[in-house]
Amino acid sequence: MARIALDLAHAYRANPQQDSDYALLPLQMVFEDGGAYALLGPSGCGKTTMLNIISGLLQPSHGTVLFDGRDMTRATPQQRNIAQVFQFPVVYDTMTVAENLAFPLRNRNVPQAQIDQRVGQIAEMLEMSGQLNQRAANLSADAKQKISLGRGLVRPDVSAVLFDEPLTVIDPHLKWQLRRKLKQIHRELHLTLIYVTHDQVEALTFAEQVVVMTRGRAVQTGSAAALFERPRHTFVGNFIGSPGMNFLPAEAVGGALQIAGRALPLPPGLPSGALKLGVRPEYLRLAPAEAAGALPFTADKLQDLGTHVMLTASAAGQTVKARLGPDAALPQVGDRVWLQVLGTHTCFYRDEELVEAAA
Repeated sequence: MARIALDLAHAYRANPQQDSDYALLPLQMVFEDGGAYALLGPSGCGKTTMLNIISGLLQPSHGTVLFDGRDMTRATPQQRNIAQVFQFPVVYDTMTVAENLAFPLRNRNVPQAQIDQRVGQIAEMLEMSGQLNQRAANLSADAKQKISLGRGLVRPDVSAVLFDEPLTVIDPHLKWQLRRKLKQIHRELHLTLIYVTHDQVEALTFAEQVVVMTRGRAVQTGSAAALFERPRHTFVGNFIGSPGMNFLPAEAVGGALQIAGRALPLPPGLPSGALKLGVRPEYLRLAPAEAAGALPFTADKLQDLGTHVMLTASAAGQTVKARLGPDAALPQVGDRVWLQVLGTHTCFYRDEELVEAAA
């Protein structure tokens, strides 16, 4: 296992001149030894490029990659001692499950007794102990991907195990089980795991720290709670959550906060000028008329989702969603409703970045 430090940028074209020329904009990032990380973002955001730079499949056009302080920028995956699991299963169909799991160890001349012990341990963790003597060709796609995961995890001395969207081909009802298994394996083996995905549920349920990426930038790294409660960029607020954070244009002027043609109390410490107010649907609540920190909206749609009711409402051309409890006094479509937009969970943004209120 290793502490991996990145200080780099990457462009696939020569002489990059502007941000759009870069697959990865300049970044500094550290993956601590034994941590579980996810790189999360939409297609084309740079997460697989970063993973391939860490593994050694790709050399960065600018900067360095350090493993435990050693410069490994031009080292091969073998020299870095990396294990990588890809989107589609990589298994040998003519081999048994046990032979597939043992292959990385036999390739390194590990003694047979150690191979048997380690293969048995990984097979038990993946709940494949009863399939060790079956040929891989006869197994389902999800079982083959479990073998592929096991081949990545079987070497105890790897610097890190990298996963590139490994659950894409897995049936949805089995994904939860495999994510649970990966978390259990991480706790038991203390490996450094870096997991690439576009699925926020996968990232937030697997990783201790999630790196949210967009357009070649790592815009925030944090725990699931930090990303949800204090998104440091409007992209994070919108991307994390279902639905994402509501945003309303606002302006701090003359000691008041102007939103949708109304003046609300100005939260202390906010700078003057144009802002964006961000509040999640979970924290947008029905309020009494003219309540401090509340705005009037028109109820446009109500969706009963069983555990909650999703209210869609609009004001001054702006639409918001509020997640209401099933016992709330629900309005009718077309009614005027007051929603509490100011509270302890409300965030403010300028130029898409979180504004921290001055003390």
